[in-house]
Amino acid sequence: MDILRWLYEASIPIGGYELHWLELIGVLFGLASAVGGLVRRMWAWPVGIVGNVLLFFVYITVTFDAADGRAPLFGQSGRQIFFIITSVYGWWRWNQVKKLADRPDDAPVIVPRWATVRERVGMGVFMVAGVLVVQQVFSIIGAGWPAPRWYFWCDAWIFVGSMIATYAMARGWNEFWLVWIAVDLVGVPLLIHSGYIPTAVLYAVYSVFVIYGFVVWLRASRTERPTPELEDAGVREPSRS
Repeated sequence: MDILRWLYEASIPIGGYELHWLELIGVLFGLASAVGGLVRRMWAWPVGIVGNVLLFFVYITVTFDAADGRAPLFGQSGRQIFFIITSVYGWWRWNQVKKLADRPDDAPVIVPRWATVRERVGMGVFMVAGVLVVQQVFSIIGAGWPAPRWYFWCDAWIFVGSMIATYAMARGWNEFWLVWIAVDLVGVPLLIHSGYIPTAVLYAVYSVFVIYGFVVWLRASRTERPTPELEDAGVREPSRS
């Protein structure tokens, strides 16, 4: 814990803001993972997990006396845990797909596709129900400061949306990029408001990156087709809109 605290406190002064090394490193790992997801490489998952672990300590360390006066984001902390769980699933699933497809090591692991109507409905229902439940839980736990009610709704939106986006990436659905855009539209203003400037900048840049990633995956879903082995195994359905 002393090492983590030292790493958290180590920072670079930029204007009136202290850029903490732990936050910066976690952000860079997150960006690298996003690049890996764009090109559909297996290493995207372990790299993302490392970033999640680092950012978890960034958000949770605000409860220590080295908090710098920044607002605690318990939802952001909690979602890093769920990121790790979902990423382990995604890592496992992409490994299964790669084995069944017998793809070359230098080839993308999966073939993207649109989610089916049933899958989209499932995402929508989970999002609505999840936000309703999570915002109530967050409000009961409290934010460690007199936060307004909208704060818990925003934190719940980011929390649930992030889980859905990560799961959709694991499934290879094009929609995962669109969910990330919806998350960023709320996440960037909330992070700026809470004082996490580097992470806010990451998500702002990531929003542009997400649009590009969506276009890349969309083209791949139109030009690439699942192998017969994958279809027979029921790992994914044929591409459909």
